[in-house]
Amino acid sequence: MRACVATTVHHPEDARIMHRQIRALLDAGHEVTYVAPFTYYNVTPAMGVTAVDVARSASFGKARAALRRGVRGADLLIVHDHRLLSALPYRRPPVVWDMREDVTPRQLARAERRHRVITSAVVPEATLVSPSPPPPGDTRVVHLGRLSVERGVNELIGLAEQLVPHGVRLDLMGSAERDVRPLLRDAQRVGLLDWFGYVPNRHALRMAEGALAGLSLADGTVREVPTKIMDYMGRGLPVITTPQGATLVEGAGCGLVVPLDVDAVLNAVLDLKEDAVRRIRLGAQGHAEARLHHHWPDHAAAFVRQAESWAGKPATHALAV
Repeated sequence: MRACVATTVHHPEDARIMHRQIRALLDAGHEVTYVAPFTYYNVTPAMGVTAVDVARSASFGKARAALRRGVRGADLLIVHDHRLLSALPYRRPPVVWDMREDVTPRQLARAERRHRVITSAVVPEATLVSPSPPPPGDTRVVHLGRLSVERGVNELIGLAEQLVPHGVRLDLMGSAERDVRPLLRDAQRVGLLDWFGYVPNRHALRMAEGALAGLSLADGTVREVPTKIMDYMGRGLPVITTPQGATLVEGAGCGLVVPLDVDAVLNAVLDLKEDAVRRIRLGAQGHAEARLHHHWPDHAAAFVRQAESWAGKPATHALAV
């Protein structure tokens, strides 16, 4: 099978796109053309994929031209941003939309009438679970993922300042919206935190290991359960989350749920810092749950079979495990 995978908004090293879906297709012996903003993010395409460079948030015409190149000879097209559905070339294979953004019910219904749609029920959010992560320590907390106002960047900076007298450091690994970058740079300049910018997921997960806790903060406009929670669980970290992650965290018994408030998050961090037995227990429970339900290799074969079915191509290769 030849698959074309396309995005104009995500980082080319996006974990769900590159390190889960594309990697699963390649491991199953399929060919992949990847349409993504490689130049914008200064990324060298991964070995094994045929790359088509496109501008980030490309115009309609440039997006369509890139897709036209990408789908030549393809049996399936998987797009990862909704705007590409309006730029599809006339001659194209079956189209699958991986729905990762908030859309209106009308937009979703229209897409479902015309294309296949990937939801969490079709391809679950997952992570790469470490077989034996180190126990959580007591000197730093971590945040993985994009940084923005709605995802708690102001509270993270405020937390970092409050943690300094307690000997706890905040590590941030993720790209940031343009309007909050000066705040992060200033906080780093005065020594409040370490902001590493975008870090490929596989490296960020290793960097997170051994932290006191993983943070997932968001206001009421963020409705989805952040994948970073599964990332923390898979690395044996206790989770401190706002209510968006409550169901997952409370169900696994792997962390604390707090409001989006600096003092509330600070108290949760300090409680875990002072109770090594508790944080180790929470980390271990989250890790066990992640290994049982959220380990991507356990879902990869089902994703490949589904993609083959959508393309009308029978399976010809065994998936590497």
